[in-house]
Amino acid sequence: MKRVIDLQRKSTEESLDLAKEILEFIQSETLSVVQKRKIVTDSIENFENHVTKAILAHRKSVSTDYSVVEWEGEGAVFRDTMGDEYIDCLGGYGVFLLGHRNPRVVQAVEAQIKRYALHSQEMVDPLRGYLSKLLAYITPGDLQHSYLVNCGTEANEMALKLARLATGKRCFISMEKGFHGKTMGSLSASGKSTFREPYYPLVPGFQHVPFGDADAVEQVIRMLIATGETVAGVIVEPIQGEGGVNIPPDDYFPRLREICDRYECLLIVDEVQTGMGRTGTLFGVDHWNVVPDIMTLGKALGGGVMPIAAMVAKKKWWSKMEENPFLLGSSTFGGNPLCCAGAVAGIQTILEEDIPKQAKEKGDYLLVSLKEMQTLYPDVLADVRGIGLLIGLEFTNNTLGYSLAKHLFSKKILVSGTINNATVIRLEPPAVVSYEQLDYVLACIEKGLGQLSKTVR
Repeated sequence: MKRVIDLQRKSTEESLDLAKEILEFIQSETLSVVQKRKIVTDSIENFENHVTKAILAHRKSVSTDYSVVEWEGEGAVFRDTMGDEYIDCLGGYGVFLLGHRNPRVVQAVEAQIKRYALHSQEMVDPLRGYLSKLLAYITPGDLQHSYLVNCGTEANEMALKLARLATGKRCFISMEKGFHGKTMGSLSASGKSTFREPYYPLVPGFQHVPFGDADAVEQVIRMLIATGETVAGVIVEPIQGEGGVNIPPDDYFPRLREICDRYECLLIVDEVQTGMGRTGTLFGVDHWNVVPDIMTLGKALGGGVMPIAAMVAKKKWWSKMEENPFLLGSSTFGGNPLCCAGAVAGIQTILEEDIPKQAKEKGDYLLVSLKEMQTLYPDVLADVRGIGLLIGLEFTNNTLGYSLAKHLFSKKILVSGTINNATVIRLEPPAVVSYEQLDYVLACIEKGLGQLSKTVR
């Protein structure tokens, strides 16, 4: 029988008892079987009553299995409360490029928290300056100034605001199936109707065109200018992750750079998912040797340990910020010392361990086998595409994608769909994943495809 939840405000004593119980779970080095089971039961109940019940049903790989609650993680694996180990081929949608709890990043964060955790807001905090300088060192071309925030959608909001502020212009060109976040400005730029329609009217001035079609970008810019509008910028991902792992033609980004220069609007490149080495180069645009006017970073920027994102821009667009540094924004927690320490250590690890090279080599290794499987099971697997460790498996229908995700989860491998639902399943493991782990994943995928193929013949 389902327990009835009392929703009335609880006493101080009851609240303290709950806080004490939670902290005991967190601080205990070992948990009893009873405690482990209670955490699972509590977690489901808490999501149903105090988070959002729908989250449970919408998890694409484990929507029918509520017994798995993640509790520990290291490298390319996480463990549930019972100690069962899973290979993480989702990687937090790009967060865990360096794996779970990378020891070098954890060490830096631990060292910083012994000193101080958050900045005062009024005094100069050195780590924000140091990280911004380091970002200027590693980003393409003459990108120089950073605005540090907490997550990718915030970084994209800042990019859109800066583009309007710096140019004095209004409109933006963005892409069908693009994804830039779900705050109002970022959502206005995103190209998925499901997430947009409930919030109309969105921020005005956004025109969407097909991804990969530079002619369409130029045509819309010309039409807007001809009808009296002004164009502040073009916002685009190097490879569309949430849109289905879509890769543009090789001339696309060079042409976008040329078009933006010709019409004096800014090229804003969203590297929240592709940046920091995920695609086999340090940044996605490095594949085409293009320097954007503004770049946004997130996800892997915090080394898989801390939540941090950034907007990085050319100096020439920063003059309005010099007049009033708080005109663009004033994020309370953006660029805090803990997150900056994690990001600096993450960047050091990415550079010293040549994470882009690892991502390229392991991604190529996966793609060879996966494309062979596609030729063997075309009735199930319609396409395989990807760059580095951002790989999409496109299925002939949603049901088959869900079925493979659930099959893999039963084999203790976590994957997920994209914003296109389970038609495209994403493989986005940490770059530190071992070849032994990849071989196991490939074997399980092949077995699952073979089983699914029998059901569609």
